[in-house]
Amino acid sequence: MGTSLFTALRGRLVGTDPYGNRYFVERGVNNAPRRWVLYNGEVEASKIPPEWHAWLHHTVDEIPTGNRKGYSWEKPHLPNLTGTSAAYKPPGSLAAKGERPRVTGDYEPWQPS
Repeated sequence: MGTSLFTALRGRLVGTDPYGNRYFVERGVNNAPRRWVLYNGEVEASKIPPEWHAWLHHTVDEIPTGNRKGYSWEKPHLPNLTGTSAAYKPPGSLAAKGERPRVTGDYEPWQPS
């Protein structure tokens, strides 16, 4: 509630990202104004795309426009999926469906001398 009140009184909306997060800067401050984000839905830092992360942390001063040309090797940004049904479950994981691969028998436990 405090952030919402501060945003209403002192914040100026500067942009949104494709996930619906809204980014603000403090009005009336010329040198190093505060920058913050109001998340769309659950508060999860990994939902912030890299270009907005750089802006929030004063790494860059230009407000991201969404027109950044990416590299051919870049994948689209994904938030952290841990704890969701879309989380990565490697083969053999207890959380993965299916059967675990059979043990090959190449493991020998350590025996003290």
